[in-house]
Amino acid sequence: MEHDSLSLYPQYTQCLHALCNAHPLRELRFFYEHEKQVWAGKLKEHLLACHKTVEEAQARGETALEEEVIKNLTATYYQLIEAGLAAQPPPANPLPKKKGRVKQTKAKNLLDRLQRDAASFLLFLHDFRVPFTNNGSEQDLRMVKVQQKISGTFRSETGPFAFCRIRSYFSTMAKQGHRLCLIARQIFAGIPLSPVVAL
Repeated sequence: MEHDSLSLYPQYTQCLHALCNAHPLRELRFFYEHEKQVWAGKLKEHLLACHKTVEEAQARGETALEEEVIKNLTATYYQLIEAGLAAQPPPANPLPKKKGRVKQTKAKNLLDRLQRDAASFLLFLHDFRVPFTNNGSEQDLRMVKVQQKISGTFRSETGPFAFCRIRSYFSTMAKQGHRLCLIARQIFAGIPLSPVVAL
């Protein structure tokens, strides 16, 4: 199960959790470009380099990275987090008699999350079935919201089922490398292609 860092998700214990890297990439870009934090730019580039390493290995037909490669990439990841933590200003002194945790900067919160959940953020290095981000899933869901918002929502209970079935089929065929215009032509000709089922 791949998702963002919403605190609710870890309660689902029946599956392995991966965290989407699109969210920290956006935050790291902000900290680098707007707050001029050098570590953030380096960590962003390192995450993208990790993704590229996996993509290149997949293109060569490999099913996993070598343990030494994973070890080196992970070590660099932790080193950059340590550099980021060292660059954060010390927390301000809390006001007298104020209870609770001391407020941290957004950068410190991100670094803590990246450090605490490193195994989930880097799961794509260990298992090629895990995507780098869950953007594909979010893009598939987005069209349902567009249908509701722009196209006047659904008029019956059968509408959402039909819409999702059609969208799911076309999305799957696109991800498997088919041209959608040819897929549509096959459907109207009465000989639809079946998607490849992963074993």
